[in-house]
Amino acid sequence: MAEETVTRAQLSEAVYHEVGLSRNESAQLVETVLNEIAEALTRGEMVKISSFGSFQVRQKGQRIGRNPKTGEEVPILPRQVLVFRPSHVLKARINGEEAVDKGYEE
Repeated sequence: MAEETVTRAQLSEAVYHEVGLSRNESAQLVETVLNEIAEALTRGEMVKISSFGSFQVRQKGQRIGRNPKTGEEVPILPRQVLVFRPSHVLKARINGEEAVDKGYEE
């Protein structure tokens, strides 16, 4: 499996070709969408994109971890983590299957 990264510029170019906006308008649209998603997550809101998945910020509590070299116990401080949960439609698409509509979005 080839490891490639999709960049903002590539997303903007795709919008330019698919929607027909100018390159500047396409770039601005991509930036606006990404900023809106980031702002919603910053406010603690869940972001659901139909047939794609959901993004959510979760709080992880403090726990004890181990230094793998020394085996010494080290406290891991509480923190927030970003979680992405793909929809069943996206999972099926990735696996080359046809998605079965369950009448709801994951």
